[in-house]
Amino acid sequence: MSFDRKTAWSVARGWLAAALVIVGLGNGGAPVRAASFQPLEIVTKNGVQVFSVEMATTEEEKQTGLMYRKELADGKGMLFDFNPEQEVSMWMKNTYVSLDMIFIRADGRILRIAENTEPLSTRIISSKGPARAVLEVVAGTAQKYGIRPGDRVGHPLFGSK
Repeated sequence: MSFDRKTAWSVARGWLAAALVIVGLGNGGAPVRAASFQPLEIVTKNGVQVFSVEMATTEEEKQTGLMYRKELADGKGMLFDFNPEQEVSMWMKNTYVSLDMIFIRADGRILRIAENTEPLSTRIISSKGPARAVLEVVAGTAQKYGIRPGDRVGHPLFGSK
């Protein structure tokens, strides 16, 4: 039996491609994308809380959000930009991690917080008023840091930081 490098390389490339496809589907079929994180601050009565957030600005990013993820670290989150300010509705379909959804007005003030959302639920979660953005963080974050409606969010989306 003779060794053919060309054939061996072709087989190896095929296996590598198959492995990459499997890894890409390992999160439930959602596309794997590189996340660029930005700092975001929330000024509360207890002080300033700093988060590192992924931006969801395209329609695809907003529709996928944190779906299919099995964990979300404390201090991390996703910021959804819904410019212009509007009534916003979210849900937890295909989202395995319970979240706090923080609805933020265009002026950077927190409008409403939906705490401890139910994983995998299709129940609609409304901003109950015009919101420019939604910050999703792991459930319990609002209570842990004393985040309340009226607190100010610092991020370039709101003309600050």
